[in-house]
Amino acid sequence: MARASNGIVVAPGPGNRGGALLVERPKRMNTRANRIGLTVMVLAPSLIVDGEWLISGATQQARTAPPPLFYRDVLPIFEQSCQGCHRTGGIAPMPLDTYEQARPYAEAIKATTQQKSMPPWFADPRVGKFLNDPSLTDAQIAVLGAWADAKAPAGDPHEAPPPHQWSESWDIPQPDIILRMPQPVALPSRGEIEYTYEIVPTHFTEDRWVQMAEILPPLRVNVHHAVVYIRPPNSNWLRHAPVGAPFGASSLAKEDDRRGAHWTDNDILLVYAAGSSPDGWPATMAKFVPGGSDLVFQMHYTTNGKPGRDQTRIGLLFSKQPPQQRVLTLQLTNDHFVIPPGAPDYRVEARGTLPNDATLLSFFPHMHLRGKRFEYNIVHRGLKPGANIEPLLRVNYHFHWQMSYRLAEPRLLKAGTELQAVAWYDNSRNNPHNPDPEAAVHWGDQTYEEMMVGFFDVAVAASLDKQHYFLRH
Repeated sequence: MARASNGIVVAPGPGNRGGALLVERPKRMNTRANRIGLTVMVLAPSLIVDGEWLISGATQQARTAPPPLFYRDVLPIFEQSCQGCHRTGGIAPMPLDTYEQARPYAEAIKATTQQKSMPPWFADPRVGKFLNDPSLTDAQIAVLGAWADAKAPAGDPHEAPPPHQWSESWDIPQPDIILRMPQPVALPSRGEIEYTYEIVPTHFTEDRWVQMAEILPPLRVNVHHAVVYIRPPNSNWLRHAPVGAPFGASSLAKEDDRRGAHWTDNDILLVYAAGSSPDGWPATMAKFVPGGSDLVFQMHYTTNGKPGRDQTRIGLLFSKQPPQQRVLTLQLTNDHFVIPPGAPDYRVEARGTLPNDATLLSFFPHMHLRGKRFEYNIVHRGLKPGANIEPLLRVNYHFHWQMSYRLAEPRLLKAGTELQAVAWYDNSRNNPHNPDPEAAVHWGDQTYEEMMVGFFDVAVAASLDKQHYFLRH
């Protein structure tokens, strides 16, 4: 292998006759994405022409070199884009920490990366740029394919990058505090499970600013979603509900409590669903938890033929100093729809205007099994009739990969900005996840029903809570 004077690594490419291919070699660096446990790479290009790697435009004088090797070329890609799920203790079915673990799956890795089904990412690349996009470059996909074609050679273990240090099963660094539901929830093997709630006292003796948070269910296959709410000490929400024990809304004696279990304006600390990632904010931003607050875990469980017990945890890392801005999770929701039987592309919309200035940070769309597409837009209204639509995010929705999408560049939105969320549903027989294409589908908690929720995160002045933010001036 030769090295050009500008530091670009050059070597021959496998079987690329009659054309050129840009190939990239990863180098490690630190970025903001490291705050949620990601290893980020920058890439230095070399050029392959007629099967040979050339030195930065030099003539064809490169000598033959071996194919990509696991430790030198493949493992850095796994660390960057795969081990967030595919690691020992991770949510994926097989870890990719070691050569012995990865080698049997070389052909499957080649196939899924070339199909771009892995790493999972569902945003339309033509709309927006996102900080947490794990998509591989064409050059990285080519490296994985060439490695599989060469029978997955190992190479020299001394060329491996330093292993990422994961904190137990956490994607965030080791939390400052871990709060667990006090009592485990017994899950049946079959049947429908009512939304389950458990109130967890924080015992915080002072106000805390949370910069990173992660929900960790031990039975991920049974957790459709989880929402952790902040209940301040002066809140009347679920005031008559038991503390430290699981309950459902139907078990509450008072109608206000039963209704409040499903609808609340309390702050959301974090939302979890299959495929979602932890929350992490820059040093100047955080979520606020008043001293003496409780956390209310809302758990949507599903059954899978096996009984189980769940005792979900949330890990928190606190800001080292008071932030300049407070992060609020807001939502655009429409619960008044009926999807006709057999409808292949049914549209549901929600709109709202911001009462005050805010910095837009991220999106988290949520639907159920008939979800097809979801988009967020800004509606610009001018002097002419009608309105101009500016797309912010378009997602080809996947029920089993409900992901958050963090803007690469946060965007300041002025008071009065009109936001629109649009969801499309496939209630036809062509939807392989559809539980009943003959049903007229309404809003409901269970997965055979539907939801339309467009969560989004904004940053506002640190002194503003949600109630004061919605006071229009």
